[in-house]
Amino acid sequence: MHVDMDAFFASVEVARDPSLRGKPVIVGGLGPRGVVAAASYEARTFGVHSALPMAIARRRCPQGVFMTPTTSYGEVSREIMAIFREYTPHVQPISVDEAFLDVAGARRLIGSPVAIARAIRERVRAEHGITCTVGIASTKFLSKLASEAVKPDGLGVVPVATELEFLHRLPIRAVWGIGEKTAEKLRRLGMRTVGDLARLDVDSLASSVGTASAEHLYALSRNIDPRPVHPDRVEKSISNETTFGHDAPDAAVWGPVLLELSRKVASRARSAGWAGRGVTVKIRFGDFRTITRSRMLAAPTDVGREIYEAAREMADAAATAPVRLIGVKLDHLVEAAAVGRQVALGEPEHGWRDIETVMDKAREKFGKGAVGSAGRLTRRDSRVDTRDSGNPGR
Repeated sequence: MHVDMDAFFASVEVARDPSLRGKPVIVGGLGPRGVVAAASYEARTFGVHSALPMAIARRRCPQGVFMTPTTSYGEVSREIMAIFREYTPHVQPISVDEAFLDVAGARRLIGSPVAIARAIRERVRAEHGITCTVGIASTKFLSKLASEAVKPDGLGVVPVATELEFLHRLPIRAVWGIGEKTAEKLRRLGMRTVGDLARLDVDSLASSVGTASAEHLYALSRNIDPRPVHPDRVEKSISNETTFGHDAPDAAVWGPVLLELSRKVASRARSAGWAGRGVTVKIRFGDFRTITRSRMLAAPTDVGREIYEAAREMADAAATAPVRLIGVKLDHLVEAAAVGRQVALGEPEHGWRDIETVMDKAREKFGKGAVGSAGRLTRRDSRVDTRDSGNPGR
């Protein structure tokens, strides 16, 4: 089963302050470049959704209650995951607010999957004052689609006998990895539903979307998803940091370094199959005073440029003196395959992720120093000691 909290950040805020109930609550970065991290369902009626620029959210919903994210979400998440583990040890969190559960072994002791789902939903509501939606099916892919189909506060069950019937009537955008760009290519082939997609062979798909994507779409359109639920997530965060031989006086020096660190973190995330939603920047000043600043992104990422943009905005505000050390961390890791990065309409065909993937391959073939940031070439500064901080899993 797939369990997903409903508008998690906003729901936690409402549970903490019941006077917000029924109001359009919008959580995210409140600065000029901030984005929406979560919106209550009342706010969604105004067209506000996660990843929307906050400036647009304010225009669409001026009467909204706008709030910055707090650290309490992690604590609530841990307590909810603990509830899940009371019903099965096979729990795989894929985000701070959702998880896959394998309950096959719990049926004899506890009851049917539906009974387990009802019990979990009642516990979450009673103990935390928020709602969750559960989807039940034979695969991870289909259980997530089942939960999406009945949100919010729903329970969706797809019996094995009707799996393909349920799947094939969905629009092609329901398949993980199909963004608007790919969807437009498939529509030109006459594809509108997952059922249409399932009637194509791999070669026909490959001519439009490439071999790797074709095999992925071919399998999912037939509900072929053999991935098991992995209860053990060894990696908790991925980080890199740099100590300067002489304190960096300003962003002209530490900025390009921060970009390179962000790309290294992203490269390690991609190689391990992770994406992350949390970004933390660490700054140590010349007097050894150390500070950290953290932010939750609107969606998980494994793109260095996106990590850098969040880290740079926080560092610009926090670096008020010469910098001795700077670092960046990606956490709240999720399985990248479950995220299915969506390419927005109008986004370039080949964006930062494609560029960074090419850089990964060049470094793998020619060595780590083969490719670097252009910004690093603007200074002849060899006084930097760069090292990895933080073993993944630490």
